[in-house]
Amino acid sequence: MPTLANALLEGLRDHGAREIFGIPGDFVLPFFKTIEESNILPYFTLSHEPAVGFAADAAARYHGGVGVAVVTYGAGAFNLVNSIAGAYAERSPVVVIAGAPGARERAGGYLLHHQVRTVDTQLAVFREFTCDQAVLTDAATAPAEIARVLRNALEMSLPVYIEFPRDMVDARVEPVPLLPRRAADPEALAECAEEVLARIANAASPVLMVDVEIRRYGIEEQVAALARKLGLPVVTTFMGRGLLEAAGDVFAGTYLGAAGDPAVTRLVEDADLLLLFGVILSDTNFALSNRVTDPRRTIFAAGREVQIGHHIYRDLPLADLIAGLDARAKHRAPRQSRAGAGIVYPRGLPADDQPIAPSDIACAINDLFDRHGKMPMTADIGDCLFTAMEIDNTALAAPGYYAGMGFGVPAGFGVAATGLRPLVLVGDGAFQMTGWELGNCRRYGLDPIVVLFNNCSWEMLRVFQPESRFNDLDDWHFADIAHSLGGIGERVTTRRQLAAALDRAVAQRGQFSLIEVMLPRGATSDTLARFVTGFKAARERMAKS
Repeated sequence: MPTLANALLEGLRDHGAREIFGIPGDFVLPFFKTIEESNILPYFTLSHEPAVGFAADAAARYHGGVGVAVVTYGAGAFNLVNSIAGAYAERSPVVVIAGAPGARERAGGYLLHHQVRTVDTQLAVFREFTCDQAVLTDAATAPAEIARVLRNALEMSLPVYIEFPRDMVDARVEPVPLLPRRAADPEALAECAEEVLARIANAASPVLMVDVEIRRYGIEEQVAALARKLGLPVVTTFMGRGLLEAAGDVFAGTYLGAAGDPAVTRLVEDADLLLLFGVILSDTNFALSNRVTDPRRTIFAAGREVQIGHHIYRDLPLADLIAGLDARAKHRAPRQSRAGAGIVYPRGLPADDQPIAPSDIACAINDLFDRHGKMPMTADIGDCLFTAMEIDNTALAAPGYYAGMGFGVPAGFGVAATGLRPLVLVGDGAFQMTGWELGNCRRYGLDPIVVLFNNCSWEMLRVFQPESRFNDLDDWHFADIAHSLGGIGERVTTRRQLAAALDRAVAQRGQFSLIEVMLPRGATSDTLARFVTGFKAARERMAKS
């Protein structure tokens, strides 16, 4: 019989975990010892717990299994709260494993270091933004509890919480079982699929809109194939940017409402039927739209539910719906007049000595992709994410809904840990929070390319409140610090320098590359400028209504 620590690690591996991110601490030291000595899963340690959560989140988004974050009790776990809250909001299946006091410690009568209110306060907090929890205090029931929690993480595509008392690490247990997947009721699926196909057949201009769940459940290819079969143009939401990167024949663009390409906006807002598959109904996706979510013209499938008008089919997984539709659908001719409306991404950056604007960065990256091939990306919140909307559609992880700063660099670390080489877009404000995690790349041989938007400002806040001086930041000369962190840094101020620095970064392997792009305060990407204009107009309309 394996120890509980080994059984947990093997269970994680069997449920799709490929690596562990964490920071050791006293209550989790025995488990970390097993992680290191067992070699069941590779592990990566970072410097601060928020980055652990961001890295695990991004890894889960990219490889489709669960991400794993391991921290100590109290001081470690509470530092993880914000990044796991973001994973919950954006439906990313991160498994939080927190070390905890053993039975004798709990009963000893003393307040324990790292304890807040009661020994169970930490569990109570994590209940608020995880879909299932287990406290491994009983060797007889622990394997079944782990199996239940891990299945729920995958099926709900949400974080879960496992509390691991340190005196249970070496307990002998049965292996963690792999529970069967809970599929849709066949009769409900058949009825739902027929109703959806009937609505599509009766529509003159249907459009399919997709969001993060189609990647979380690993069904991008199936969705693209279904769209081809039904002749449907497909758009992504703002959050879903980077989906369907290999499906250019059906991909029509990213819907940003008033901030986006007018042809894509017309395609979506003039549709008489909009299929929302895996979509999060958030303000970042739909604040600049007046009629996208009108229930009379939408079919909404997400969170294991399908809503068609006033009909709701519960406990119907999105993957089952796509398979059911594909099995019953008949081939339709492509709606050529409606598809192909996507934006033409900027290219051909002049190699001159003009200062750099944010949209120039998008242009330079598109040129780079033409020369060297596309790269997977991560982005932080801010104008760097809006600039990403002007870059060729490629895999992207970003906090598009939760909008928590600090995601970009540790997320890039997490993607690099999966074996990919990411391009990271981050602003100077967010880099001040978590950019220092780049110092952990050298130990693991990771070499992400980081493009740092430095306008010495919280520019995303300035566009909404330009009169406030607290938006001003100091110039920290980040490129100068890169060498001390084990990487290569370069500061660029002209478009010629930017293009050359990107080429050098691609050629340089084995170390991270940091390109610090100096931008004038007040300059924003074209997409952010349109977003702000549209957002302010929408806010004024709401105030008058």
